[in-house]
Amino acid sequence: MGVSGSGKSTVGVTLADRLGLPFIDGDDLHPPANVEKMSHGIPLTDDDRWPWLRSVGQWLSDHPGGGVVACSALKRSYRDSIRELCPDAVFVHCDGTRELLLERMSQRVGHFMPVALLDSQLDTLETLQADEPGRAFDIAASPALITDEMIDWLRNQHEDEPGSQHP
Repeated sequence: MGVSGSGKSTVGVTLADRLGLPFIDGDDLHPPANVEKMSHGIPLTDDDRWPWLRSVGQWLSDHPGGGVVACSALKRSYRDSIRELCPDAVFVHCDGTRELLLERMSQRVGHFMPVALLDSQLDTLETLQADEPGRAFDIAASPALITDEMIDWLRNQHEDEPGSQHP
């Protein structure tokens, strides 16, 4: 999870590959009307997001062996919506400074999300709470290092669970 430019797709692909799990970019699950709004610099409303979040949760639910979705999931209520369909979902937050995010977004070519929407995403972002299944990771490191840290953390989360399979 994370705002646009946080590297969630890059890290997500690497994480899925290393864990041997399927990957989907949550952007691919957006209805065309959402993409159209964002491409014109119009922030999505919660009403725009609910069907998309259900699609994300459904995709995860359809992959009971595990899967990785790169999805903003900016609010706790959005993450709760995903967990309604996939209660075992765990969130890894790709987190970074506004300056780094702006730099990365400015370098992207052909992405529908304009730099102008970064501040609206940062304003919407609700960081993971202590009772939510997940953790934030600093995006200043390389994608490979971030992925290593995520895998170590995921493995440590499941070490003490009887009968659990390590990612």
